[in-house]
Amino acid sequence: MPRRNKTDVPYFILMGLTDAEDIRLVLFVLFLLIYLVTVLGNAGMITVIRLDAQLHTPMYFFLSHLSFIDLSYSNVTTPKTIGNLLTSNKKISYVNCLTQMFFFIFLTGAECFLLSSMAYDRYVAICNPLHYPVVMSPRRCWALVLGSYIIGFMDSLITVLGMTKLDFCSSNVIHHFFCDLDPILALSCSKTQDTELRIFILGGTTLILSLVMLSVSYVSILSTILKMNSASGKRKAFSTCASHLLAVTIFYGTLISIYLKPSKSYSLGKEQVASVFYTTVTPMLNPLIYSLRNKEVKNAVLRVLQMREGSRQ
Repeated sequence: MPRRNKTDVPYFILMGLTDAEDIRLVLFVLFLLIYLVTVLGNAGMITVIRLDAQLHTPMYFFLSHLSFIDLSYSNVTTPKTIGNLLTSNKKISYVNCLTQMFFFIFLTGAECFLLSSMAYDRYVAICNPLHYPVVMSPRRCWALVLGSYIIGFMDSLITVLGMTKLDFCSSNVIHHFFCDLDPILALSCSKTQDTELRIFILGGTTLILSLVMLSVSYVSILSTILKMNSASGKRKAFSTCASHLLAVTIFYGTLISIYLKPSKSYSLGKEQVASVFYTTVTPMLNPLIYSLRNKEVKNAVLRVLQMREGSRQ
């Protein structure tokens, strides 16, 4: 018989994190506060970088796009999660579910290579400082950023197109708080081996390539720092990389623990905890990491506030 290529399930039901009414209320308040901090933090970072001329450098150019991606992350998953915690209507249409999945994968792939681009920027600044303005020209910066978006877009497009070929003809209950890959694959009544292999290859390739770029950059940076004679120079070099290294560790540590593993090891509880941290907490932490550890950002915030006060007077 010919294989059916249609979906008999018009919508899915996102079960969310818990059914307990009192816990849902606590989670609603917590997620709402995290979402507000995330939006204010990332939007504020973008605004400060845009308004302060002293931050118009390659490093902050990349940081503004990192804030844009983190802000977009929150808007892809968190509003729906908050709404599901507040109401009993947990439905999400088939199209909206795939749309959420598309943007989530797109932004994940883009952030992988954007973080690698930021590592390359730090490599040039520390290992080849005299040629830094030439190497990290506006044209190259834009090429790295656009390349990150294009790679993320293509990864997402290929993955979601593969998902559209699957049939969903029985259960429509997603045991998760957003439309992630593993819970959706678990519902399909089609053979998913080829789709799972394609996802694993795409995700693994993205992770490995970006990690290789990161590793090469930081090995070169570490080698250069260790050769420095000045202790203050070493501290300054380490300081410029510390925030980025912390953001990279959080991002890749969670990403690898969730996706770069066999599907048989899928655990709902562990998956949800890691996904909450990855989709909700990490986008909130990044602007805090970069602003709290960065005197230039703090000074820029003060200058922008003073500029606004001066304009009012």
